[in-house]
Formats: sequence, structure tokens, C-alpha cells
Amino acid sequence: MEFEQRLQRAIDRGSQTREKKGQEAAAQAMSEEDLKNLHTRFRLELSEHIEACLRQVSDHFPGFQVQTAVRDGWGAKITRDEFSRTETLFSLLEMVVRPYSPIHIVELAAKGTIRNKEIFHRNHFQPLTDVNLESFKALIDQWVLEFAELYSATA
Repeated sequence: MEFEQRLQRAIDRGSQTREKKGQEAAAQAMSEEDLKNLHTRFRLELSEHIEACLRQVSDHFPGFQVQTAVRDGWGAKITRDEFSRTETLFSLLEMVVRPYSPIHIVELAAKGTIRNKEIFHRNHFQPLTDVNLESFKALIDQWVLEFAELYSATA
């Protein structure tokens, strides 16, 4: 690699460092109340998306009940009990956005159980000032689709 290319890369890294420090300073400039309001806005939008997705799953698989989930955060869950002579089988998909915390993140938590077997327990988070709602929504869609596929494979 020639010196000119290395010099340009060094300059680019320095510029990125300066920009990152500027972003960090701007983030610190946001008051705690601003951060709480931002989290609330994200939480509302994501929890509405979660509920809409789970309602669609329950429409395709009769027997699932949709409930709002507010115990460990805000979101929704679908549950289904199947009874037979020998056992009771339980299925669940729950997705919530965790409450605001002083570490300034938006956290999505999900757990899925199909016929008494846990299939996943996941968490995903992003710093509050860098949240990309579209990536969160895509992740919600992906987890819901994975649950639906696995559930239909066992039906």
C-alpha cells in the first residue's frame, strides 16, 4: 500500500473519530427527560407493530389468544393450550420492549415455546440515540415468521 493511501485512511479515521465525539456530545446534551420521551415514542411504535404481527399469526392458527403483555415491558403475546387425554401442550410467543433504563437503550425481548418446548429466548438492543426502527421491525417480523414456520411444522 502506498503512503498516499495510508495517509488518506488515517485522515478518514481521524474524521470519523471527530464525528463520533460530536455525536456523543450531542447525545449527552439530550436531557434525561428527552431520552425518556424518545424511548416512549420508540416503545409505542414497536409494541403496536408487535401486536399487529401477533394478531396475524393468531388469525392463521385458530386457538391462539392475543393478549397485551405489560409485565416485563410493553408488547403482546399469543398463547394456546391443547388438551389431550395424556397431556396438556402449551404454546407461546411473547415479544416486549423493555422499560426505560438509565443505560439508554431500547431492548426487545422475545420468547417462544411450541408444545411445551422452548424454541428461543432472545434479546436485541440498540443505543437509544442510534435506534433504527426499521431494523427492529424487520427483526420482529423475522422472529414471528420463524415461530409460525416452526409451529406449522409441528401441527
